[in-house]
Amino acid sequence: MTQPDGPISEAEATQARPKRKKRRLLRFLGWTLATLLVLALVAGGFGVWTVMRSWPQTSGTLDVAGLEQTVTVQRDKSGIPTITATNTRDLFIAQGFVHAQDRFWEMDMRRHVTSGRLSELFGESQVGTDTFLRTLGWHDIAQQEVDALPAETRGYYEAYAEGVNAYLAQRSGARLSLEYAVLGLQNADYAPEPWTPADSVAWLKAMAWDLRTNIEEETERALLAQRIGPAEIDALYPDYPFDEHPVIVDREWGDTDRAEGDVRPPLFSVAPAGADAQSPDFTGSTDSEAATALDALAVVDAMLTGQGEGIGSNSWIVSGEHTETGLPLLANDPHLGAELPSVWNQMQLRCADVTEACPFDVAGFSFSGLPGIVIGHNDRVAWGFTNLTTDVADLYIERVDGGDYWLDGEKQALDTRTETLKVAGGDDVTFEVRSTGHGPILSGLTADFTAIAEDPRYAVRHAWGPGVSDPQEDADELERDAPSGDFAVSLRWTALDPGSTAQAIFDLNLAQSFDDFRVAASNFDVPAQNLVYADVDGNIGYQTPGRLPIRGAGNGWLPQPGWASDYDWQGFIPFAELPTSYNPESGYIVTANNAIVSNAYPYELSWDWDYGYRAARIVELLEQRIAAGPLTADDLHEIQLDNQMPAAGSLQTLYADVAADDPAVQQALDGLAEWDGQNDADSSEAAYANVLWRQTAALFAQHFGDDIPLSDQSRFALLLELALDANSSTNAVWNDALPDADALALAATRAYEELSATQGTDQSKWNWGKLHALPLTHGTFGESGIAPIEWLFNRGPYPTGGGSGVVNATGWTLDGEDYATETVPSLRMVVDVSDWDASNWVNLTGQSGHAFHTHYVDQTKDWANGVQRPWAYSPEAVDAATADTLTLQPAP
Repeated sequence: MTQPDGPISEAEATQARPKRKKRRLLRFLGWTLATLLVLALVAGGFGVWTVMRSWPQTSGTLDVAGLEQTVTVQRDKSGIPTITATNTRDLFIAQGFVHAQDRFWEMDMRRHVTSGRLSELFGESQVGTDTFLRTLGWHDIAQQEVDALPAETRGYYEAYAEGVNAYLAQRSGARLSLEYAVLGLQNADYAPEPWTPADSVAWLKAMAWDLRTNIEEETERALLAQRIGPAEIDALYPDYPFDEHPVIVDREWGDTDRAEGDVRPPLFSVAPAGADAQSPDFTGSTDSEAATALDALAVVDAMLTGQGEGIGSNSWIVSGEHTETGLPLLANDPHLGAELPSVWNQMQLRCADVTEACPFDVAGFSFSGLPGIVIGHNDRVAWGFTNLTTDVADLYIERVDGGDYWLDGEKQALDTRTETLKVAGGDDVTFEVRSTGHGPILSGLTADFTAIAEDPRYAVRHAWGPGVSDPQEDADELERDAPSGDFAVSLRWTALDPGSTAQAIFDLNLAQSFDDFRVAASNFDVPAQNLVYADVDGNIGYQTPGRLPIRGAGNGWLPQPGWASDYDWQGFIPFAELPTSYNPESGYIVTANNAIVSNAYPYELSWDWDYGYRAARIVELLEQRIAAGPLTADDLHEIQLDNQMPAAGSLQTLYADVAADDPAVQQALDGLAEWDGQNDADSSEAAYANVLWRQTAALFAQHFGDDIPLSDQSRFALLLELALDANSSTNAVWNDALPDADALALAATRAYEELSATQGTDQSKWNWGKLHALPLTHGTFGESGIAPIEWLFNRGPYPTGGGSGVVNATGWTLDGEDYATETVPSLRMVVDVSDWDASNWVNLTGQSGHAFHTHYVDQTKDWANGVQRPWAYSPEAVDAATADTLTLQPAP
């Protein structure tokens, strides 16, 4: 057992891995100019005019170029539009026009991110970010996808772009959005260019990046392997607890090629040729530069929806046999980084007469900049998403010799292309992108990938089944055969191949049956998502979609040797063999980023599932309510708000016998012992428990070395369970790491002191919601470093319950600087298939992207308090809910 040598400092409490910080944009905007701007904005009529002149017209009549007939836009009191048109072309022209009305700055920023053109807006500070993004080439791939679309679907994207451009023809500069007034202070010459279909499709690549699953874990392990051995890495990343937590598709898979069903085979970490193969001591370095956050990646994440603790989602369906109405209920809440405005935009698209020529009658959540509805329902079918969490991206260690790379003993020419960045206020920047057969080379662009290339560790893994050769012998042979040259890191990722998700969105919008739904799923390749289904005939279903790789000798757990084709992907799992479920005997389906199947499934999907605490809790609550009687939509919504902390029981067990000398600290520990484990916003016990949880993580990190990553709270919860389990032999390393009573008492004292310093010594007034509050930070100017500009666009903080690994998944960073909510249920919806108008929904912020607009953050308090809003769908309900009506008519 280990006892700290002294008080646990704030540095020790945050030592696991430096928190990735968003790069502060626009530092070169001077305080003087910013202050003058704010003074001008708040100074009487000029300020009001400047702010309000970009707000959209929502009633009366507007001429719109390109329309063939009149289109009606009805908005409810939340500003959510229902668009009704007589033909599909007009429908999508109107959607583009309305999206631009509400969110054009957001759309314009997104396309600059996805095309690697931030430098055009913000100057040389964004050259590094653009270089990284341009290397990935999202926009070029999106254009290839647009070119491959069927003519009808491509026509939807073209009509949408025409609608956006019709709006741009009517407005410019600050009349589009207040952000353009701020941008004009440093880049007065900027004017948005016309929208294109590729601008829309490229956003799907950005979402795939946000949901890229295990690249962070693979990178962490590659860096750890430079300091510690395979057994220790294996201990830090335990297997999914199949015996304790559910899988999505629970069935027998029959005979497989795998030697063992639920056991991850050994990992063999190999040092590079000519290097010392000995692993360093497990304690490692306390100042490893390899653990440094990636500036470029941090900015990319900041501009999109962010990577962090809690990226994932919940969705579940309950069949009519368990519901009050006799028809299914569907719940969904995707977990993404907190954004202002929200990444989602609520909307309904309706053909005045639903016919084969004009077939749309669909409502739900869209992305600004993308036509169609991403999550929602039509007149017969409802669907939802959660992140699939399969491993769809691998790092490869390449051997590069000049303009060539090695493959199977022969040199292959690197693919190269030249990219030029336009830089506001500066000279153009030209650079070369290099790619191997696996994908673009990323080392040299970011700190982590560069550190991996400087001292690479790669994994050797063999095919499943008996009779294979000895893994270590093959590892030795691979090392001997490694060619000469420089090391580089390349990325193989499904999203860098042209795909068909742009088509799948419309397949979903028009699906009328489970067969139609599966066709849509077959085209939904990236980002890979769990798709859940319910229909008016009472059916429920699930489908694994996406393009999922079949690996060769490697497993994707660590980077793989790029010079041996045995480690290349061997193709993709046939769609017919992907997991699916239709009307299961249980009468419900739960997906929460947990394992899709057991390891007996004949294809390897991932070793980095979410550890299943949310899924297990949802199943527990569903079964309790099913046993008590038929379920209603309110039951599903209440489950969405469950705040049970996964580590509550383990934390109580760990501190059960700890006695504190200070009566106040003992009072806090007594409260912990009596706590119900719910991270409710008004809970004083939850406040202390979560502060103590961070202090406890710091104890473990201190035992193992200052930069051992413990930031994944679900993983740490499982590791603590294993350490406390006297019968566990799989994590001897963790059993030895349990702190002694003195260390735990010190941690309890430090937790009390930390919380008392921020919320006072009256423990009854401690409050988790205030400690864990949600700051809504504007995606562009919210961290500019200039307080007056941040004041214009940021809102909050809002007290919030929940936590990481909690069903109410408001994630925070365990090794960060505070307890603020960073990732969130970005929307919540419960769909009642028996009566679409009985469904409910809520968005994180509001419909509008215009600062100070009524609908900028008008849904946030309801979201934070767990209040859903009615979701009108039928023409009668929409008419009754209409607050404003705008008629769009063909321009003369």
